[in-house]
Amino acid sequence: QVQLVESGGGLVQAGGSLRLSCAASGGSRSIITMEWYRQAPGKQRELVASIIPGVTNYADSVKGRFTISRDNAKNTLYLQISNLRPEDTAIYFCSGRGALGTQYWGQGTQVTVSS
Repeated sequence: QVQLVESGGGLVQAGGSLRLSCAASGGSRSIITMEWYRQAPGKQRELVASIIPGVTNYADSVKGRFTISRDNAKNTLYLQISNLRPEDTAIYFCSGRGALGTQYWGQGTQVTVSS
């Protein structure tokens, strides 16, 4: 069973940066697509970035500020976030999808941006 554990969230001032990490274990080599989602209070969970071998995609709201990357040797997914804005405040979740479409989720990490 694949397990995903996020870390790196915290409280930062607007304009600051954070790097979120998502450590994968338990058969994580079967994961092809990895994604970062976020869910703000009272809002639906939204996809912010995804990565498959050689291809990255971003939501329009985060383009130019968020960078997704994956270190296969460390079985870790990253999300580098710069120029944080108060509207980036949310719980950030990582997700992994296998070849058959099974989706795995982490427990989330809170990012709070103060103005």
